[in-house]
Amino acid sequence: MGRDLFESFPVARSVFEEADSALGLPLSRLCFEGPEEELRLTVNAQPAILTVSVAAAEVLRDRGVQPDYVAGHSLGECSALVVARSIPLGDSVRLVRKRGEYMQEAVPVGEGAMAAFLGAEPGVTEQICHEAARGEVLSVANLNSATQVVVAGHASAVARAVELAERRGVRRAVLLKVSAPFHCALMRPAEERLARDLDKLEINDPTVPLVNNVEARTVTTAAEIRDGLKRQMSAPVHWESSMRKLMSDGVKLFVEAGPGRVLSGLMRQIAPDAECLHVEDAASLRETLDRVKEIER
Repeated sequence: MGRDLFESFPVARSVFEEADSALGLPLSRLCFEGPEEELRLTVNAQPAILTVSVAAAEVLRDRGVQPDYVAGHSLGECSALVVARSIPLGDSVRLVRKRGEYMQEAVPVGEGAMAAFLGAEPGVTEQICHEAARGEVLSVANLNSATQVVVAGHASAVARAVELAERRGVRRAVLLKVSAPFHCALMRPAEERLARDLDKLEINDPTVPLVNNVEARTVTTAAEIRDGLKRQMSAPVHWESSMRKLMSDGVKLFVEAGPGRVLSGLMRQIAPDAECLHVEDAASLRETLDRVKEIER
C-alpha cells in the first residue's frame, strides 16, 4: 500500500518520511511490507491509510491539481483536513493513532460489531435497529448511499439485526471485518478521550471548504472543524448527504485519493452520472492527470 507512490514521487516520499518521524516508528515499511494482520490493527491502519491518502493528494497538488472542496469518510476526514492545510501531517498521524487506540480500548474485542445492509432504505434499517437492540446499543453508523447503510453496536444486537434484515427482505446483510463498532454510542468513551487531545491541538482554518461527516455541512473555520471531529466518533457518517451537498454546490469532478476505490463505488450508487477519478499509484495518477487536462481544454 503506497509503495509505488513512495518510489515514484519525491513529494510522496517526503509524506511517508514525515509520518515515520512523527510517530517514531517505521509506518512506511508496515504499509509496504506488512504483515497484513499487523497493518489491519486499528492503531496502525488509521495512520497508514491517512498517510497513503495524503501522499496521493500531495502528488496531485504537485502536478497542479488543487481541490476546490475536500471531504473524507470517517478517518478520511482527517486526511482531508491535512490536504486543506487545517491540521499538519505530523499532528494528524499522531492524532489518528490515538484515535485508533481509544476506539479499540473503548470496546473489548468481540463485544462490538458492524454490518452492512445492501438494498435497504435508511428508514427500514432504523426500524430493524430499534427491534433488534433489546436494550443493547445498536444504531445506524454510516449512511453511505440510498442502497447501502451500515449499523454498529453490541455484537449480539448486530447479529440479531442481520437475521431480522434477511427476514425483512433486505437484499443482503453482511457482517464487516472490523476491530471495533465505530460511529455508535459505544464509542463515547473514546470520543471523550479524543476531545481532550483535540482541545490541545492547533487547528487552522482550512484553505478550502470541508464538507463534514456529522452534518454533511460545509465548514470553513477551525472551531467548526474541531467540533465536528469530536462529535464524529459516536455519530453516524452522512456520506450520501455530503456528496449531494457537494453536487449542489457545483462540484462536477470527484477525485478519490488513497488506497482502493470504495468511495468511487459509493458515488456510482449515489449519482451514477457523476465523474469519479482516483489516485493510488503512478498509473492511476497518469489517468487522472490526462482526464483533468481534457476537461481543462
